[in-house]
Amino acid sequence: MNKTFFLDQHGCAKNQVDGELIITRLEKMGLTRVEDAAEADLIIINSCGFIESAKKESLDSLMGARTAYPDAKIILAGCLAERYAELFKTELPEADGIFGNGNIDLIDSAVKELFDGKRPVVKPAQKGVCSGDRDTYLNFKGSAYVKITEGCNNRCTFCAIPIIRGELRSRNADEIVKEMQQLSDSGIHEINLIGQDLAAYGTGATDDGFTLPELIKKISKEVKGNIWIRLLYIHPDHFVPEILDEMKKDSRFLPYFDIPFQSGDSDVIHAMNRKGSSQEYIRLVKKIREVFPQSAVRTTFLTGFPGETEKAAENTCDFLKAIESDWSGCFTYSREDDTPAARMKNTVPKKVAVQREHRLQEIQSEITERRLKERTGKIYDVLVEEIVENQSGGDDGLAIGRAWFQAPEIDGSVVIRYDLDDSKAVSEIVPGALVKVKVFASSQVDVDGEYCGS
Repeated sequence: MNKTFFLDQHGCAKNQVDGELIITRLEKMGLTRVEDAAEADLIIINSCGFIESAKKESLDSLMGARTAYPDAKIILAGCLAERYAELFKTELPEADGIFGNGNIDLIDSAVKELFDGKRPVVKPAQKGVCSGDRDTYLNFKGSAYVKITEGCNNRCTFCAIPIIRGELRSRNADEIVKEMQQLSDSGIHEINLIGQDLAAYGTGATDDGFTLPELIKKISKEVKGNIWIRLLYIHPDHFVPEILDEMKKDSRFLPYFDIPFQSGDSDVIHAMNRKGSSQEYIRLVKKIREVFPQSAVRTTFLTGFPGETEKAAENTCDFLKAIESDWSGCFTYSREDDTPAARMKNTVPKKVAVQREHRLQEIQSEITERRLKERTGKIYDVLVEEIVENQSGGDDGLAIGRAWFQAPEIDGSVVIRYDLDDSKAVSEIVPGALVKVKVFASSQVDVDGEYCGS
């Protein structure tokens, strides 16, 4: 098919993998991907439908594209399309097609229908894990995401993910190992294992019955190569000690723990339909740091959940001070259709939720700054992401990268300084390469370091 397409990517890493699969499928059909929407015959908005602000951003992108490129065909894909396919069929004429995320393979037929003059509305059943060979990776060279689960069974009262992505399904362990080995062989240094809840791996539609600790053991044994392996998003209620035991055996598994606690108040935690308590979660972080003293912990907080009192908000602040997470994301509660929390009373005014969000962000900033200062004077392997052009005309080189304690896109960076007259440094400091950097300073969420070899 002699057509061009542009992908407008939104949402999380799971949706990014879907976007990469879409690109690969369309290119195999003969379409050509372009970097400028103005040059595209087809524009795909790979949307996010998780919270209200993300939904608005995706729809704004679609409306903007419709206005700017009236002759292009536009497909709304992704989570927003999956969640509201039937509604958009009649209420969103600006989209020439609607494509849900249950089965990315069906994008071929949807695009063919579109260029045949039809208006495809495709909402595939949620089966299996959307995965497979990808020829394109939307993050920088050297890093990739690998899905190991799809969907979620946790039924947190505020969350629409089970509505959008369905019940949790686990990917076959052999498929995961095969993809990881292919990535390692291709020169990828960082593999981020992702899913809505990695700790629940082994639930649903996997034919080998592996748990997450067993999967870690299998990966450690069968995947070869000098790579970083990062686990992103582990529900605290499902975090078993065996995860730490298996990670400890293979240094390629980074001691980086992304655990979304959401609140530090036990009453709010239980209202969210979570089983743990603030004290149990504090003990979990303590245990992690006993096993991995230099570990990095990231978490997420949700402020303004229905019924969250000022005392509950204070408890969450105290909780953050107690766990001293290296990083955290903080969001205000978004009322989502068809979730139990949407029917709850005692709503918190948006202004109050924002104030509580800012309070947590201030505490986290202080903790992050302090913990980063503890890393000064040490040498780290740093994955180079980009070279910064020298505007001054001098001989000082500058690059941006990440150390193991910084996950892609959500944490800070390492500023790499080097001498442009050093031919070894210039040849080694390229996107996707791993180099050694000695950290000499920190500033807010970033650290400064000097190149000292590879």
